Amino acid sequence: MMKIKGGDLPIVDVLIPAYNEEGSIGKVILAIPKAVRHIVVVNNGSEDQTAQVAAKAGALVVDEPRKGYGQACLAGMEFLKHQGVAPEILVFLDGDYSDFPEQMGEIIRPILQEGMDMVIGSRALGNRETGSMTLPQVFGNWLSTTLMRWIYGTKYTDLGPFRAIRWEALWELGMVDRNYGWTIEMQIKAAKKGMKTTEVPVDYRQRIGVSKVSGTVRGVFGAGYKILWTIWKYR
Repeated sequence: MMKIKGGDLPIVDVLIPAYNEEGSIGKVILAIPKAVRHIVVVNNGSEDQTAQVAAKAGALVVDEPRKGYGQACLAGMEFLKHQGVAPEILVFLDGDYSDFPEQMGEIIRPILQEGMDMVIGSRALGNRETGSMTLPQVFGNWLSTTLMRWIYGTKYTDLGPFRAIRWEALWELGMVDRNYGWTIEMQIKAAKKGMKTTEVPVDYRQRIGVSKVSGTVRGVFGAGYKILWTIWKYR
């Protein structure tokens, strides 16, 4: 159960982009606190049983055949936009079971109690299981957050996918990236708009399955190039 001291819980929805995550997506959904309203899994062109497993576990499944992490996130946002009552907070979470959904309360707490617009779950500040992040991932996060600090004056330590943002603030950002640049675009735009952001430590474990980014040479170089290009683009 997700517990937040000092008041009732807001309407919280969860968005999970997923590509070939049949071995993990059910575990992710079942670990999400019961207090959330909708769990939306965007099936991003999976070639396995991801959609069926997610639906059986209780998620709302949105099919988005056009590949790309950002593309999946945009499709999930558009789906929620047409659900009648919008969420007050949207939580983004990966479908590979590397994050700990049980820590969701810690992610949204600064929004409720400190008036934050966005909260990043920082793996750099939390406990990482040995081997859960590759050397390119660790270096890439350090380089990206360092460049953002120099250029935009931010204090981020991670580009972690486990994050929460106020629904209205999310739409105000005008997100457009359709693949690897999604997380850093959100953080840069929030900084440029003067939004109140913070980080909280989150734990991280080895994912189930092979990473689409760090697990391939193409993914590592593609993500690295896009992240650096995004930092330069919005300067």
